[in-house]
Amino acid sequence: MNIQHPFLSKDFYVDWTILTADKIVPDITHALECAKHAIAEICAQNDSEISFKKTVLGFAHATRELSEAWTRVCHLESVENTPALRNAYNAVLPQMTEFFSGLTLNESLWRVLKKADEKSAGTLSELEKRFLEETLADFKENGAGLPEEKKTRLAAINAALAQKTAKFSENVLDATNAWEKIITDASLLAGIPESAQLAAKASAEAKGIANAWRWTLQAPSMIPVMQYAESDALRKEFWDAGNCVARAGTLDNTLLIREILALRDEKAQLLGFANFADYATARRMAKSGGNARAFVETLRERIDDFFKKENSDLAKFALKNDDAAAHTCGKIEPWALGFWAEKMRREKYDFDEEALRPYFEVNAVIAGMFKIAGTLFGIRIVEKNGIPVWHPEVKVYEIFDGEKMLGAFYTDWHPRETKRSGAWMNALHTATAHDDAHLGLICGNMTASVAGTPALLTFNEVLTIFHEFGHLLHHVLSEVEIPELAGTNVAWDFVELPSQMMENWCKHAESLAVFAKHFETGEPLPPQLLEKLLRAQNYRAATATVRQLSFAKMDLDFHIETARWRDCDFDAYWNETLADYLVPTASAQVSVVFKFLHLFSEATGYAAGYYSYKWAEMLEADCFTRFLNEGILNPQTGRDFRKKILARGNAAPANTLFRDFMQRDPDITALLARDGLA
Repeated sequence: MNIQHPFLSKDFYVDWTILTADKIVPDITHALECAKHAIAEICAQNDSEISFKKTVLGFAHATRELSEAWTRVCHLESVENTPALRNAYNAVLPQMTEFFSGLTLNESLWRVLKKADEKSAGTLSELEKRFLEETLADFKENGAGLPEEKKTRLAAINAALAQKTAKFSENVLDATNAWEKIITDASLLAGIPESAQLAAKASAEAKGIANAWRWTLQAPSMIPVMQYAESDALRKEFWDAGNCVARAGTLDNTLLIREILALRDEKAQLLGFANFADYATARRMAKSGGNARAFVETLRERIDDFFKKENSDLAKFALKNDDAAAHTCGKIEPWALGFWAEKMRREKYDFDEEALRPYFEVNAVIAGMFKIAGTLFGIRIVEKNGIPVWHPEVKVYEIFDGEKMLGAFYTDWHPRETKRSGAWMNALHTATAHDDAHLGLICGNMTASVAGTPALLTFNEVLTIFHEFGHLLHHVLSEVEIPELAGTNVAWDFVELPSQMMENWCKHAESLAVFAKHFETGEPLPPQLLEKLLRAQNYRAATATVRQLSFAKMDLDFHIETARWRDCDFDAYWNETLADYLVPTASAQVSVVFKFLHLFSEATGYAAGYYSYKWAEMLEADCFTRFLNEGILNPQTGRDFRKKILARGNAAPANTLFRDFMQRDPDITALLARDGLA
């Protein structure tokens, strides 16, 4: 352990307990100086010194220590967002942004890399050639060929985007934590599952509030209210509160959204693109913002009849059950959609999702998931004790192939007020040699244990765990020898393929039997409940798909026609322009844009890339047809997926990897058929 600079520790398992806020500024400052010195040495190479190994690989190596240290800082900012850590993060963010955005604008660096390209012609392996091509493309994409005055402006834009997107994320976290609902009247909780009530009571007790239930806007707290509460007034109160997140007072994100969109648009045009969507997709499978939007709009049109029928059926169901709004105008209030959809599911399939919870205890789900991965991919996963972590709930696991340790990862599954919402996987270290190992992490905000009862998950939470584990496998099972081409460093509309692929093993009887067992008795999921779950898989599938497409459509509209939409009334856009993407409701709906972390919490992130979820779902549904034909748990098919997709990272273009596994180009038919929308 590097005691003087703990964030720069070379230890595989760093001691998170000494990675404290007060170390961030000195450690990152030191790492920046080291990286700058290494880059300066590369820039000073004369023509006789320049080579692929010394120049191109040397450039990649020059920033790795800094990048890993910064990844640790960013991770802590996501999971332990204390005032001290936030201040330290924001103190060094401008320097980090200036350094990394300045690399591609460094004329001397660009000169030696181009010279290395000239000198290396015909001498490189296919992987080396791929890395050199990708490196040069990164430089061109980020302004290497611009005149000096445009480079200066681009650097300023990158700095502003880094600061404004960080502020956007902070506002969402703070606004989410600022609201709570304390209930002392038990009658208001009618319909809400006991598991959610126990969690709310535990939350109140943790805050020193006796004989009460404390509810928040965190997903495990809010969703059961919106889905099950009989009180229409209570659901509306939560709906109103959720809609106010980051759109009022000092935490209002409205101006930030407009500024971020304008900066992205200016950046794209500086770089010679018509708009930010074209810039973001140029090296992805979609190739242009127009192609991505056409994919979204075409898919929406193909399932229009299914979507309209689902809307009509739900409105009729609410009317039949005396919903006041449905009686008045034939439509449901937006805060009642989840409630009536769940009621209808129960009646249509005699299926209550809460009945599944006892069969999805978090540790059993994870153990079963590991077993399935072992069968498919020939790996062994074991828990590692005694490793310092950032929170007592965090666990550590190691992944082996035979006796060789391929990598390890941390898991952090439950919500905290200092932790951002959602679920994600991050790479902490990418192996740089055959005897090295990968390190990653998975975080989520799943239902926590309460009153001595283990954490019992919803089916959607199970899907999320499998999803993030798919990303983790993509990282840890990589065999690419150049870290910058390894694992999840792939085209953005390909990166969700492994994660969404893993969700399939939650949806078939043979694989569910591995982990869906009662937490007390160990009994498997009863056949009748399993049958109901499988039958209900495609319940309101068109609605779920169109909801995803609405986010993608908004994303692409904003990043293709920024001048048109940047200053619009975001709620009006949501209700009018996207009307065909929304379930018709009695009251107007509210745009999600103010708290949409996917689009606005990073300089790029999922901006002009939200379509990639559905794009990658098309890819994985198609890939999974091989398992349907050859066996859900067929080890040979699993090994082939590992070898041709998971192991290869960005060693070849995404289209090539897909064709290697499927022996043909992608076909959307499998996705539509699986969802009952063909």
